[in-house]
Amino acid sequence: MELYLIRHGIAEDKGLGIKDEERSLTKEGRQKTEKVAQKLVKLGLNFDLILTSPLVRARQTAEILITEKLSSQLEESSHLAHDGQISSWLKDWLEPRNYSQNTQLALVGHEPDLTSWAEILLWGEVKASLVLKKAGMIGIKLPETGSPLGRSQMFWLTPPKYLL
Repeated sequence: MELYLIRHGIAEDKGLGIKDEERSLTKEGRQKTEKVAQKLVKLGLNFDLILTSPLVRARQTAEILITEKLSSQLEESSHLAHDGQISSWLKDWLEPRNYSQNTQLALVGHEPDLTSWAEILLWGEVKASLVLKKAGMIGIKLPETGSPLGRSQMFWLTPPKYLL
């Protein structure tokens, strides 16, 4: 199974009198995210499902991916909101669904959570060594059997500037 961890696009600044969970993508954030999504389509990507954080900026990013035809299925998961734990997501969401090994899932969320999840999947611990820019993506291949924690392989780490 392949997981694509996608950080939301550029959002409104914190502290503008807007609750954090209600911050929207900026005009620039929408445009860059649309261009990244269009490039992913040209590269032949197609996700079986896009799973998003319920926060507005992540949801808007996921909707752009849907609009650009990277998937036809979108679901929300509170596990992808701030401070979500990968162990909880694996136990409560991924394991019960029993996806096939050919499944490609896109997870749209936030930093530093997405890089923490990636590092736990890769090395079994957070090392704070990966950087995921807004509208960037990390691709992780999960092992066919057993726990993916500390046993997965990274095959993609792309900042958006290389996709624009």
